[in-house]
Amino acid sequence: MERAEAEKRIKKLRELINDYRYHYHVLDESTMSEAAADSLKHELVELEQQFPELITPDSPTQRVAGKPLDKFTKVTHARRMISLADVFSEAEVRDWVHVNEKLMVERKLGDGVIREFFTDIKMDGLACALHYQNGLLERAVTRGDGIVGEDVTMNVRTIENVPLRINELGHVEVRGEIVIFKKDFAELNEKQKKAGEKPFANPRNLAAGSIRQLDPRVAAGRRLKFMAYDLVEPNLSTHAEAYRKLRELGFRTSGEDKVFAQVKDVLVEIERLDDYRQGLPFNTDGMVIKINDRTVYNALGIVGKTPRGAVAFKFPAEESTTRVRDIVISIGRTGAATPVAILDPVVVAGSTVQHASLHNADEIKRLDVRVGDTVIIYKAGDIIPQVKEVLTSLRPEGTKKFDYQEALKKQYPELEFERPEGEVVYRVKGESSDFILKRALEYYASKAALGIDGLGEKNVEALVDAGLVKSIADLYRLDVKKIASLSRFAKLSARKIVDAIEASKRPPLAKFITALGIRHVGTQTAVTLAQAFGSMEKLMQATEEELLKLPDVGQIVAESILAWCADEDNVKLVAELTELGVEPVFEDVSDLPLTGKSYIISGTLEGLGREEAEDKLRSLGATVTSSVTKGTTALILGQKPGKGKLEKAEKLGIPTLDEVGFHRLIGE
Repeated sequence: MERAEAEKRIKKLRELINDYRYHYHVLDESTMSEAAADSLKHELVELEQQFPELITPDSPTQRVAGKPLDKFTKVTHARRMISLADVFSEAEVRDWVHVNEKLMVERKLGDGVIREFFTDIKMDGLACALHYQNGLLERAVTRGDGIVGEDVTMNVRTIENVPLRINELGHVEVRGEIVIFKKDFAELNEKQKKAGEKPFANPRNLAAGSIRQLDPRVAAGRRLKFMAYDLVEPNLSTHAEAYRKLRELGFRTSGEDKVFAQVKDVLVEIERLDDYRQGLPFNTDGMVIKINDRTVYNALGIVGKTPRGAVAFKFPAEESTTRVRDIVISIGRTGAATPVAILDPVVVAGSTVQHASLHNADEIKRLDVRVGDTVIIYKAGDIIPQVKEVLTSLRPEGTKKFDYQEALKKQYPELEFERPEGEVVYRVKGESSDFILKRALEYYASKAALGIDGLGEKNVEALVDAGLVKSIADLYRLDVKKIASLSRFAKLSARKIVDAIEASKRPPLAKFITALGIRHVGTQTAVTLAQAFGSMEKLMQATEEELLKLPDVGQIVAESILAWCADEDNVKLVAELTELGVEPVFEDVSDLPLTGKSYIISGTLEGLGREEAEDKLRSLGATVTSSVTKGTTALILGQKPGKGKLEKAEKLGIPTLDEVGFHRLIGE
């Protein structure tokens, strides 16, 4: 990204994040999910790291949270209540370790090796500092902007698990999160519903709003809990000792704190907590990782507004933000035209997402999503992510509304579409869904694809018309009894079809890709895709850049593949086939006798059909094309070859092989 473009992007990101922060931290309202806001902030941090000269003192990355409310007395923290920098991957955790150990060497802090890591679950609540003097609770102060907070002592005194007296003289400062447990939140919302009141949005906002009520009786009725996470004074030698002391003093902690000697064990703990966190009584969105030695931790200091000695690993978000690179339309097995947003790759719920369903023309119009827009996408159990919202304040200049009918004409010039009355979906005109399904099944079973004997046109029509097969996956649900129940089939012929279908469960990957009938993907392109990606899973996750690097793939073919792989019906089909035992086999042809060579067959071969002959060549690693180019190794001539191909081969000096030469070439 150029500096000028980055400057514009940074300005818009700051405005949007500041607006979110004001509503979330000051007014206790959410304008978007925290996961989406974290994604925007992460993008801003990366841009500011790339262009440090664009960092300004008022950037959201340079402060902790919003300003305190005026309705409470303001209190200045003796030590700032700082926030932690977020990391999102194993690589970023390792980078954090590497940077700190390098700095430890420079500052002569021990031998430059982090001996122990302290970890704890990151609770999602309202940060608060409790001050005790000679054993009595003296003051409770919210985080505020990290420097100045709000005195909420009277409300905090109503929290049952906050000790009003502790067995420790002098000044003690305990920091923690005020939270509402999920069970209590559900019960409070049930009461709201019964009373005809609007349910609360989320536990975090309710906890914050409860503490900021002027009447302590409101807080007392909200089942708030204080979960300690730091002992500022007295300052003990390690974070682990601080936690032990907190529990001795009568404070509740998460119970998930641990100490590890190696970063690899920290990474294992991240995975464990990610799997386990749904069962925790409180909400969490990450895990805190600290250098356990507080002397080293403090000596490393603070960079910006965050300590060097700690980070917060954010668990895979159910939501994130990304940009729309293109909108393509996929034609499904029923002839329905489904729009798909092609996205900049982003990790959502632990997996890389590159496309999102836009459902239909009405949904595009409702969202007003355009190419170039920044969008919030989400995954809530869906196979294909959805677009939740368009962040119009980040919209680039010059974007245009998406014209659905114009896009259909451009992407499918040879087809006509109609939108039946009362439906939201455009469909291919003049062809029923059953007709399209029959053709798809015939192609799937054809010699060019999986070669399933017994599934010719008539038998496919009989199976579909009888309602036995409603998708390609249904082929693998057929049994002899079902097929033999049709008048057209005897038990023996039914058995042969079932056996042939069963035998097709481990096809060569290239054949399987061909069988799926992806628009513009012929036999040779399927071979290229199989060799490039090695599995359907990797192909389904392919990026536009990866596809365009392949020799048989141009822009139109790439968009067609991306659209097919993003269509929810297609994703479900591949998943169903896998569940039914269909396991395509990758056949590596990168080191075979004809690898790197390219051939064309023209005319009719006596001993072999065209498709069989091409398969023989491909099985030896060759590329088989349909037109003569400078890169063609040889033109194979059968009976009555095409005059044009022969003339072009002669013109380019491409050698020819007769049928005898062809059989010698393939070793027969």
